[in-house]
Amino acid sequence: MKAVLIDSEHQLKWSEVPDPALKPGYVIIQVKAAGVNRADLLQVAGKYPPPPGWPEWPGLECAGIIEQAAPDSRWKIGDRVCALLGGGGYAEKALVPEGMVMPLPAGCSFNEAACLPEVYTTAMLNLVRLGELKQGETVFIQAGASGLGIAAIQIAKLVGAKVVTTVGSPDKAEAAKKIGADVVINRKAETVDEVLQQNPIDLALDCAGGALLGKCLNAMNPGGRWILVATLGGETTEIPLRVLLKKHLKVIGSTLRSRSDAEKSEILKQLVELVWPQVEKGTVRPVINAVFPMEKAAEAHQVLAQQKNIGKVVLTLP
Repeated sequence: MKAVLIDSEHQLKWSEVPDPALKPGYVIIQVKAAGVNRADLLQVAGKYPPPPGWPEWPGLECAGIIEQAAPDSRWKIGDRVCALLGGGGYAEKALVPEGMVMPLPAGCSFNEAACLPEVYTTAMLNLVRLGELKQGETVFIQAGASGLGIAAIQIAKLVGAKVVTTVGSPDKAEAAKKIGADVVINRKAETVDEVLQQNPIDLALDCAGGALLGKCLNAMNPGGRWILVATLGGETTEIPLRVLLKKHLKVIGSTLRSRSDAEKSEILKQLVELVWPQVEKGTVRPVINAVFPMEKAAEAHQVLAQQKNIGKVVLTLP
């Protein structure tokens, strides 16, 4: 089969690799589409290697058709599925633990389904499981027009929360409002921490970090939870410790990829139970910005690198 390999100069090459071999507790998926995530760009740069046991090529999510499964598997050959991966989605086939495979929601295309596993699982993990978001609370979501931002806004609105989010342009602001954000901050034209003072928050889902994190803690309500999932805005910040103490705040670091397959499987069960019915109704739906053939993965990465996307970028195979 072919997969998108990373060469010694950090370039992506559509190359021949050995076919995966089926093993107990796993299935093999014929990949029809794979979602592109910012973590893939970090992996290409040599900064985010896959967990042990996963392929060396990128790809944290895919959608396709079950090609091989054990006779006693809950999955059958021909089932239309999507899957969360530790890596390896940029390929014609993927070997995946059964528990990390989900049914394709009714009415969902392969391209749409390939956008669901990574960002919606991340949103579910951090907003619902770790963040314990409740109806009536206010949540702050960084990068509201990104794939993760859109997923998080949709899930937060399902819970019944007020959503405050950041974007980098007027067209992204419009997109975030359309998805359901209540307050949209153009970070290039407004001062984020000042706007948050007018909209005190109970929970933050932060993919940026950097200096802004420390500045915004003053805007949290007592008992607030700040969950950091990436450091796109910088790896250091200055935290006002007295505010942390006085308001009983929690600052939580969280990544999905480093969690065990068993823990991911549990989160996916919750995702299918709570979110799949909404996907099938059309009340929750990924936004696709661009679609590229798999062999043009490098071009797809440029869309994310240049921050041009509103929503997800997808790689496809015939």
